[in-house]
Amino acid sequence: MIELFQITNDPDFARRCDALDGVRVFVDLERLGKAERQAGRNTFISVHQMDDVARVKAVLKRARLMVRVNPMNPDSAAEVQAVLARGADLLMLPMFTGGEELRAFSALVAGRAPLVALLETAGALATLDDWIGTPGLHEVFVGLNDLHLSLGLHFMFEPLALGIVERVARAAQGHGLRFGFGGIARLDEGLLPGRDVLAEHLRLGSQAVILSRTFHRPDEPGSAAHPFEAEVAALRRAEAELSRRTATQVEQDRVRIAAVIEGIGAAMARRAAEAAA
Repeated sequence: MIELFQITNDPDFARRCDALDGVRVFVDLERLGKAERQAGRNTFISVHQMDDVARVKAVLKRARLMVRVNPMNPDSAAEVQAVLARGADLLMLPMFTGGEELRAFSALVAGRAPLVALLETAGALATLDDWIGTPGLHEVFVGLNDLHLSLGLHFMFEPLALGIVERVARAAQGHGLRFGFGGIARLDEGLLPGRDVLAEHLRLGSQAVILSRTFHRPDEPGSAAHPFEAEVAALRRAEAELSRRTATQVEQDRVRIAAVIEGIGAAMARRAAEAAA
């Protein structure tokens, strides 16, 4: 079962997540540099606060609580201490560019919680072999949004079609680490439909994915007919169905999905070139 990451600072919603199997609750404290990196893009920038960590942790009985902190900075030691004091079960480091930063972060945590390396820069990708053995590292998660920007690509799933995500998966698995990547929309939504994203997770042996912010839409008209729990159940049914594919079917899906991604990326590149002309 793929672990589903749900980003929330709402204790009531976190309690609902806690009632489901295989959901990790995710409080997001990352701020530094994010608005500048993603300016002009329809991407999520969190407004979570430090005290949300304790508020969410207080309602969880089964689910693990992961906290994404800021990239390494002069205040990182204090931030790590504060997050751990409020009950975080795992700590995620974003936007590192090499092994020195990740090892420094590991030294700050000092074994008090498992580490999740969020690989989302060209530098982190280039130095993968240097930091994959960092003490305390529990999981490698590929952040496709920032990574595709860092690599100069146009569509966030292009690293998947180019084999980059598979290379990271094999490195993580070779070191006995958990691995996951990207976000997933509802099964039949998204430029790359959630069903195809899920198929690639299963092909690569992924163990984790972020539920996109469009997955849970409580304010949408008619949302009562499609509650969060029902959407998760539909995803789990699709996961079971896709798990039963033959090796030939898996390869056929890989080729088809790569072609879809390449087509979307090419169209986005053309539009960008036309806009710049």
